[in-house]
Parts: sequence; C-alpha cells; structure tokens
Amino acid sequence: MSVKKPQTQTISLSQDKPPTPTEPKAKKQQGNLLFIGLGLTAVSLVSAAAGAMLAVSLSTTPLRQSSLSPEEEKVFSKDEAIAYKNLHLPELSRPVNILVLGTKVLTSDLEEKPQEDLGYHALVNSFKGLSDTMVLLRFDPNGKKLKVLSIPRDTQADLGETYGIRKINEANYHGGPALAAEAVSNLLEGVSIDRYVRVNVQGVEKVIDALGGVKVYVPKDMKYSDDSQHLYIDLKKGEQHLDGEKAVAFLRFRYDRYGDIGRVQRQQVLMRAVVEQALKPQTILKMPEIMSVIGAYIDTNLTVEELVALAGFAAQTERSNVQMLMVPGGFSGDGKTEISYWLPNPDQIRQMVAEYFNHGEVETLEETDTTNLRIAIQDSTEDPEAVQQMVRYLQEAGYRRVFVSDNWEEPLATTRILAQQGDDVGASMLRASLGVGEVLVESTGTLASDITIVLGKDWREHYVNLSVPQQDNLVKTQYNN
Repeated sequence: MSVKKPQTQTISLSQDKPPTPTEPKAKKQQGNLLFIGLGLTAVSLVSAAAGAMLAVSLSTTPLRQSSLSPEEEKVFSKDEAIAYKNLHLPELSRPVNILVLGTKVLTSDLEEKPQEDLGYHALVNSFKGLSDTMVLLRFDPNGKKLKVLSIPRDTQADLGETYGIRKINEANYHGGPALAAEAVSNLLEGVSIDRYVRVNVQGVEKVIDALGGVKVYVPKDMKYSDDSQHLYIDLKKGEQHLDGEKAVAFLRFRYDRYGDIGRVQRQQVLMRAVVEQALKPQTILKMPEIMSVIGAYIDTNLTVEELVALAGFAAQTERSNVQMLMVPGGFSGDGKTEISYWLPNPDQIRQMVAEYFNHGEVETLEETDTTNLRIAIQDSTEDPEAVQQMVRYLQEAGYRRVFVSDNWEEPLATTRILAQQGDDVGASMLRASLGVGEVLVESTGTLASDITIVLGKDWREHYVNLSVPQQDNLVKTQYNN
C-alpha cells in the first residue's frame, strides 16, 4: 500500500529495525490472546489526534522490528490506498486488507536460553512464534464498514511444498508474516493482503492498560493456575472492568467446551468492548503512552501515516457496521486423532469472501431459503415463557428449523439477532419479522446455527403489546404443533 503525499514529505518503507536475534522452538503454544484488540485500539485511537500524529509521521519510519526479503515484500500489495484531502490529512481511497497476528513466546521456547534462570517460563518480547490468533481486517470506505474475520489457529491449511498441510498458526513460525499472508490468501480463495501487523501478549496487556482498561461481561467464573508460567487466572462471573492483565487472562482461559473456537468467540466479545473504549473522547489524553507501546510491542509494515488514514475511517464507523466473522468450518474427526483441525468449508468460504471481501461471485439464494435457516434461541431474561413465545412466533412466521440453545449469561435490554454465519440479509429479514432487536454480524452465538437470537427484555415487552388476535394465533400454533 503505497502512500501519495506532497513532494516535501518523505517516508521510507525500507528502513527497518534490526530483527529480533532469538528464535522460538517449534512447539505447541498454549492459550490465546486478543491482539486484535490492540490492532483496533491503535487504529481507532490515532484518529483522535490525527493532526498531531501526521506531524510525527513525517519523521517516522515504518513501525517494523523485522526485515522482509524482496520476495517476501511481493506478497503484500503495493497499490495506492491513501489520498490527501481535507487539511492534507491522509484518507483511505480504496478497501484495504490487513492481517493481524498475535504471538506468545516464552523463555522456554527460545533456542538460545537467557543467561539468568528465572525459575519459570517468562514471556519474551518476540514475534517469531506460533500465531495463537489470526484476524483479517478489511477497512472498506466504499461500504463504510469494518470487517473482521477471525481465523481459528487450528485451521487446516496448505503451507506450500516445504511444509505441506499444517495448522495455519505454524505459518508465522516457519516463514514470518509473508508465509502467514500467503496461507491466509490461499485459504480465502485468493483474497489479497495489503499489510500485516504482529503483536505479542505483552503489547496487548500494555495497550489495554494505557486505555484505562475495558468493561466486559465475564460469562462464568474462570479460575486456572500454572506455576511454570506464573499464570494465575481468577475472574468472577459478571460485568467487570478489566485491566490489561485480566483482559489477557479472559482470553487465555482454556477450559471451554468449544476449545479454540470458544476463545475466538471471546475475542469478538472483547473486541467490541475495546473499540468502544478506544473511541471515547478522553482517550486523546492517553495518546503518548499508547504510541510508546505501539513502538515497542508491534511489528508492522504500516507507516504511522497509514495508521492515521485507517484510524480516521475506523473512528467514523458505526457499531452496527463493524462485522465480525469466523472462517466457516467444523471440527475434524471424533477427537481421538493425534492432530485435531478446524476443517474449513470451501463452499461457505467462497460465498463469504465474495460477499464480504468483494472477491468472486456471490451465489444468489432463493427467497424461500430464508425459512430454512437454522435459528437458535438463547435467553438472557431468565423468562422461560418468553423463550416459548419466541419459538411459537417464529413457527407462525414459517421458520421451520428453530431450537433453544444455552442461556446467554449477560442480561440484555435489547434483543440481539446474530448473523452467526455472516447472513446479514437473512438476519435483517428476521428482524423485520420480529419487530424488535438489533442485527449484528458476529460469530458469538450458537455454532450450529445460521442465526442466533439472544432474547432481551424488549422482546417480552413487545409480546405483551401484541394484539389479542396475534397472541391467539401463537397459542393455536403451539397446539397444532
């Protein structure tokens, strides 16, 4: 992504910081981290002080801490994506895809051990391990949407002739951001990657601290101890204000029935919380500390100028236009095999990238297909009658595949209609039928559903206000079934 700017401005894309001298061993990494929180935070926050940041960018090299060979550089797009308009501030001129990689490297992972034995496996400020988390961001100024695609680290992927079929999180270890970008592009039917961002767990923690923490609803008590890493997780159920350490603990907790996919869902929950915190006006006062963290804990081929352009776009993006998806697929085997994968679904991926990444052709679905959607209902109201009312209402509307799933632990005032598989059209049609709720494109609902309805208090109030004939029809439907 080249930068168009006045002739008096010069920013080099080739002056890199020395690469990190230590390398981690190729071993399975534990836990997960919300590097995307850092990526979105950095981007969103910069917009609050765009003018000041632009002045800084004029004398700043790219925020790299590693070097790419000429061949690796070719993996990333060089097409111009920034234009200068109002007050000569950079703005996005086309959609941009950015791959964000999160790593967690311990002293025990290093080939060259530290001289001092700390007595436990301490975290290292390195980017060269397995990528515990991978996210592809699409900043789309044409549609005014920010699209976030979570890629499960256990996703089966082809890493080329040298490494063959592996888990996609190995790509960064074997070939850095270039191989990771190639693997993601191949997985997504050839979607181009413009830039990359790598961040480690220490950076995530420090940026969230710099933000002043985030407010998150913890769905259950989370308790875990690992003396070997000095990792101690003790979070209580309920809405909490998490500092950086606790926010990372929220994501590294591993005892979830969905395993890696459960961690992906927690990423998306925390993601929205971080974005909302980042866009608060008082965040501008914290810019110096945040920029210091970015310089120390991020490796990227983005310039600060480009961050300003991305930030300006993100800051103007409405909450409903932040769409969070996950690579479609399913668990491999019966859990008894030595290696478990998240097996991608090629047909669903093709449909998703065509619709959300403007790559390929979108398959046209018949209108009648909407009644065949798999609709899961999760209750946040602790009102079983409201759940049954929703089931009857949907059956009356012609939806044939409705089932009740686990309760949603966080009490909600507004019903959420989650496009679990990215079907925002189907979700919007369902919203029109219900007359309540908000549509969100995210994968935090029931995995087996196309759309998950999380009942809020507004549904109960809406049903009470329905006319008597409408309620009678719902009762008749129940008896007929």
